[in-house]
Parts: sequence; C-alpha cells; structure tokens
Amino acid sequence: MEKYGVGSCGPRGFYGTIDVHLDCEARIANFLGTTDSILYSYGLSTMFSAIPCFCKKGDIIVVDEGVHWGIQNGLYLSRSTIVYFKHNDMESLEKTLEKITAKNQRAKKLRRYIVVEAVYQNSGQIAPLDKIIKLKEKYRFRVLLDESNSIGVLGHSGRGLTEYCRVPIEKIDIVTASMGHALATEGGFCTGSARVIDHQRLSSSGYVFSASLPPYLASAAITAIDVLEQNPDLTSKLKENIAILWKGLSDVQGLSLASHPESPIVFLRLEKSAGSMKGDLRLLEDLANHALKEESVFVVVSKRSTLDKCPLPVGIRMFVSAAHSESDLLKACSSVKKVASVVLKDHIHP
Repeated sequence: MEKYGVGSCGPRGFYGTIDVHLDCEARIANFLGTTDSILYSYGLSTMFSAIPCFCKKGDIIVVDEGVHWGIQNGLYLSRSTIVYFKHNDMESLEKTLEKITAKNQRAKKLRRYIVVEAVYQNSGQIAPLDKIIKLKEKYRFRVLLDESNSIGVLGHSGRGLTEYCRVPIEKIDIVTASMGHALATEGGFCTGSARVIDHQRLSSSGYVFSASLPPYLASAAITAIDVLEQNPDLTSKLKENIAILWKGLSDVQGLSLASHPESPIVFLRLEKSAGSMKGDLRLLEDLANHALKEESVFVVVSKRSTLDKCPLPVGIRMFVSAAHSESDLLKACSSVKKVASVVLKDHIHP
C-alpha cells in the first residue's frame, strides 16, 4: 500500500496496469500450468464478462441446472441459446448433446459450449470432469469450467479439479475462478491459451471498462499461491477436516448430506421438504438462529435472490477450512445435531 496506494482508479487498458497485476497473472498461469491468465476486479464479474465475451446470440450453451447466479447472469447477458441438463447427471448431459447435434444440423456450424462448476456452490457436488471431457470430444463442444470453489482445495497440491480428476488442463478451453475463497483476496481470473486471454483483453466488458484490481489484492493472491505451494500439508489438513465434519453430520435427525465426501462445501438438506422453498427456508433459518443463540455456532442457510433460477433445494451450507481445529468441527456437529432434534422434531413427526 505504501508503494502503490489503494487502487489505480482506471481500467487496465488505459493507466490501470501495474507490475503486480502482470506478476499475478503470470503466477496463476504458472501455478495451473496454462499459457496465460487475465485478472478481473470482482469475482462475479469474471463470469458475467467471460461468458458473453465468447458466447454470442445464436450460439448454443449446454449448462448444468445447478450453477450459481454469477454464471446464470453471464448466460443471460450472452443472449445465446441456453439448454440445461440435470444436475451433475452425465446421462442427461449426453442425451442433451446428442439431441442438439442430431436434430439441428445447423448446430455443427455454431459455437457450442458446455458450462459447469468444479464444486457446485448450490449442492457441494464435484463435477466428473473426466466424463465431461469424453463427451466434449465426442460431440465436439468447448468446455467452460468455473473453479471458484476448487482452486486451493482439490488435488494433492490444490490445483483444482483438473489435478483431482487427472485431466490435462489443456483439454479445458476456458477456466474461470473467483479469488475470494481459498486465495483469501478479492477479484477473479480466467486462464487458458494465449488466444483465449488476448481476446478478453479487447472484448471482455468487465476487464475493458472496470477499474483494475487494487494492487494489494493482487499481491495477496500471489502470496496465497506461494503459501499453498510451500505448505502442501494444508490441503491434507483440509481433507482431514472435511472427513471429520462429514462423519459428524452423517446422522443428523431430519437432515441429510447432499455434498460430495471430499467437497469443501458441506451441504445439508431437509430430508422432508415443507412443501415450498419459503417453508424450507423458514425451517432452516429457525435452525440457524437456534444454533447461534443457544450454541454460539454460526451456520449459514443457502438463501437465493429472486433472480436466481437454480431449481435445487436450499439447505445449510458450511465451508470447511484447514484452519478449523478438530474441536471446532466436533462442536459444530454436536450443536447442529442438538438443535435439529429440537427445531425439526415437529416437522419429522407431525
């Protein structure tokens, strides 16, 4: 901050580019094994901008129905033809791709994309990237992968879903991510081939028209990656913590685990819906309020805005950290169990 101040107040293409921005972009590309990367000033604007930058009116985008609102907004702004497939269901994806290519001969001449999240914010599920790549190659689609919740988490060194599924990152056409999760800063990035990145520097609205990322936040991202590389035991500790929480929450009365056992997002859903999303939210908020007031444990309900079209059920969403101690996690488990047995008692046994 002493050297650069708190921001440039200008877009990257004018007078907003500072050496740490270039250093950060090179560091991300080097860490993930790509040719180049591009920084955005705000995590969500990465998806808002990258999708419309490549997908235009008339193009076809096949997308998982469980994607978060940032991706949904990017899809809307692209004005492309959007086709949803069932959440994390590879049979549904293949049927959708087959239908598009078989029935629409014109589709072969259009740009066609598959958009998925590595770890779904709305369910905690992990995308089976190896299967997605096989389908991509079979039906000749491009893949846009959002790694916001998987960078710094999945894989033995935290390089994300590609490392976790042992898929070469070159097979992914576009990788986006918010840096507000494991990298503990703000902003977002897109990484891939030089051609993909150069196109965004001229055509991506969130990059061209927004003031650049404050330099201290870019420096924080570089430091976070350095810490991750120098301390491989952090990802091992995180996996241990996820396992502890998963085991402790596996038998909560009235709630069931919906997330993947290795996901950093541990997601609890009601076993029996109240009949509407509003009713489910009311029950879950009551549970969260009881946990905070009576147990001093803060858990978050996965609320959604009225603009969010995700059809998946709401639930209690917990983000696990390597910094949590075993006693923290066991306390959280016992508190959620205790509160659920009281709050959901009448709901389970009316």
